[in-house]
This record gives sequence, C-alpha cells and structure tokens, in this order.
Amino acid sequence: MSWYEESVVYQVYPLGLCGAPYENDCASEPVSRILQLVDNGWVDHMKRLGATCLMLNPVFESVAHGYDTIDYTVVDRRLGTNDDLRRVVDACHEAGIKVLLDGVFNHVGRGFWAFKDVLERREESPYAGWFNIDFGGENEYGDHLSYETWQGVPYLVKLNHANFALNDYLATVIRDWESTFDIDGLRLDVAYCLDIGYLGYLRDIANALTAKRTERLGERDGKFVLVGETMFGDYNQWMGDRACDSVTNYEAYKGLWSSFNEANMYEVAYALKRQSGSEPWDLYTGKHLLNFVDNHDVPRIATRLSDAAHLPAIFGLMFAMPGVPSVYYGSEWGIEGEQRFGDHELRPALDAPEWNDLTDQVATLAHARTPGQPGAEALAWGDYTEIAVQPKQLLFQRKSDHERLIVAINAADEPYTFHFDAQCGQATDLTTGALHDFGAGSEVEPNSCHLWLCER
Repeated sequence: MSWYEESVVYQVYPLGLCGAPYENDCASEPVSRILQLVDNGWVDHMKRLGATCLMLNPVFESVAHGYDTIDYTVVDRRLGTNDDLRRVVDACHEAGIKVLLDGVFNHVGRGFWAFKDVLERREESPYAGWFNIDFGGENEYGDHLSYETWQGVPYLVKLNHANFALNDYLATVIRDWESTFDIDGLRLDVAYCLDIGYLGYLRDIANALTAKRTERLGERDGKFVLVGETMFGDYNQWMGDRACDSVTNYEAYKGLWSSFNEANMYEVAYALKRQSGSEPWDLYTGKHLLNFVDNHDVPRIATRLSDAAHLPAIFGLMFAMPGVPSVYYGSEWGIEGEQRFGDHELRPALDAPEWNDLTDQVATLAHARTPGQPGAEALAWGDYTEIAVQPKQLLFQRKSDHERLIVAINAADEPYTFHFDAQCGQATDLTTGALHDFGAGSEVEPNSCHLWLCER
C-alpha cells in the first residue's frame, strides 16, 4: 500500500492553464507563469476539492506543446524557472498534495541538444546512437539523413533505449528531478511505446528512489510512483514489479461516456466486470488503474456528453468504480472544449478556479475517498460485484475487509427504484449524509449517483 492507491488526482496542463505562448522563442527571459498555481488559488482549490495528487503535464524546455523537449534540466522559460517549480511543489506538499511530473522519454524535439549535435557532426557525434538514424537517408528538412519518429511526426525524434549511455543520462535526469523538485513520481508519456525492458529499467530507478524517500517520509508516503500512459490492450504488460504502478484506463473511459450517450450501461458494466469483476477473465482485480472522464488529449466531458445533465452521474460512477479517479482542471465545474485544429481548446488558459454545484458534488465524492473517512476503504480497496444493470441504470457493490458500499447510477430523466436484497437494513448515503433504508426499495432521482455505505 502507498499513498497513490488512495489518492484523488488533479491534472493540469500548465502551458495551457497558465496562458503561455504556443511557441518558445528559446531566447527571452523566463516568465514565472507557473506560479499562478500558487498565487491564483489553484493549490487551495485542489485542497478544497479533495485532490491529493497534482499531475503536471510537461514543464521542461520545449519548442511548442511540451512533448517536444529540448532540455530536460530546466523549466520551460514560458513557465518560469526551476525555483518557481520547486515553489509550486512545496506549496502542494504543505497542502498535503503529492506531485507527479510528465516524463517524456520516448521522443524529443529536433531542438534537443544531443540531436542538434548529431545534425552538426553526423556519424562523429557521440550521441548518434541515442537515436535510430539512417545517415544514407533524407528527410523533409533536408538534413541528408533520416530518423525514426513518434507516429510519423517529423519534429518528434524517437529515442533509442537500446543505448545504455542515453538511459544513464535519463536516469540522472530523473534523480535530479526528484532531488531538485522533491517530486513524488512520474507520468510516463506514451508508455505503450516504450520498450518493456526500458520500463523495467525505470522501475529500478523508482525503487531506488522509493527506498531513499521511505527513510525520510515513511513507507506509505515514500513511494516514487510511475503512472504510464496506455491506450488499449492488456494493461498487465505495462504494470507490475518490472513496469508501472498504474496506467491510464482508456478502455473504461470509452465505456463511461458512451454508456451515457447511447443509453447503454451494459457497455461500461462489461468493462468493469472484465477489469475487476469476480468472473474468471477479470484482468486487474487489486490493481489501481487511473480513471478519467476527460484529459488534455480528448474532448471535455461536458462537450462529449450528449446531455450535460449526465455530468453528476458520470463523475459519481468514475469516483466509485475500482481505480484512482483523476479530474482534469476546469472539468469539475463543467467547462467545454473540443479538438479543433489542434488541442488548444482542450488546454485553455484560466485565470482562477471556479466553483458551482457540480464542483460541490465532485468535492463530496473526492472527500469520501479521504483515508479514514467512512467508505474510503471500500472505494480504494473494495472488490467489484455487479448487482443489476439496465440500459440507463447500474447498481454495483464495492466490498473491502471492513466496509460494504452499494453504488447506484440512474442516467434516466425520471426517478428509478432499485429492488434488491441489500442484506442490511440501513445505510449512510455518502453523497448526502442522510440515512437510507433499503426496505421499501431504493429510489434514485434522475441523472444522479448515490453511494450507500451499509451497516455491518
């Protein structure tokens, strides 16, 4: 057990939120935009919301969107300085919030210093082996060589992790990030593209950092966590003792929004049973995938849903299902955003956080997962059992060693009454604080979610 399994993640794309120019001139003085997270109330907002982990998308020097790194050792000048980032991390820690940085280790930008050396010195460069280069080839830039890229994007140069010198360099980068900024782990960008052997190498680095941190912070808080970005397939290939602690759950993400839009709760119910149910084929029971209803790469959930009235219920389901919930900045009060000519609309600049009825509900759900709170054990560690499913309703149980929680989802525009044997007379509704009696059926109002903590 570590801090991560019981966490609530808050995701921020800082180049967007802080209003950084899209292109880096790579010459101007740093502008401390990242301090908006502290000065404009975002850290306070996260604490009020109940978030316990901040996941920051790229913060290191790049030319454009952050995933085209040119220097792993300095914070992007559009965001500020290394000292500014440390101030943000310290403020988060003072608020009881862990911090993950985005580790972009599959590829770099063409302006990365080692690649520039290769362009200048070609075969004579000591860094030629850091990339997969054909010196007899050609590319669209007229470099008289060709190189492997990420998904054919010419300005994203793929790294060659068969090269030990490269891996040693990146290991030093990670250790320096931990010691300089006191971070608690990494999100591994496109982990599904990384060589499995390299993931094991990263696991060794994380384990060593965990051992060092545990001496200072204790076993629970000392864990240096690796969260891998994965899409589809068997997530076990990227999780485990020789890989990531957790991965992004795109399979359930698709089922979440589609089940509401198509009035087909059977879709997400199948995904949950497949992943965490008691059937012989369940794949991830006891593991903690990172769940989300949106992030910096997909449409905002308020845009994706056909009916915005489903927002409370979909957040309720996401927080109550097995795994670790993640909230993307601004979605907790329902901002919209679509992918149009790039991802700028998905990553907007926001002056300060807002709060409304939806935020209230997300906060209630997040605080229900606070360790020591009634129901938190079942939400973080409970198994999953489906009780009932209909096109617009889903009823399931989360049961741990000491707690049993019944979760009821109603995505219809009219009330729905669940009739089932709860095997206990009363429960406490974690979403309202009221007592709930199962005796005469359990009515759930339209477009809502309830978490009923059963009496033992």
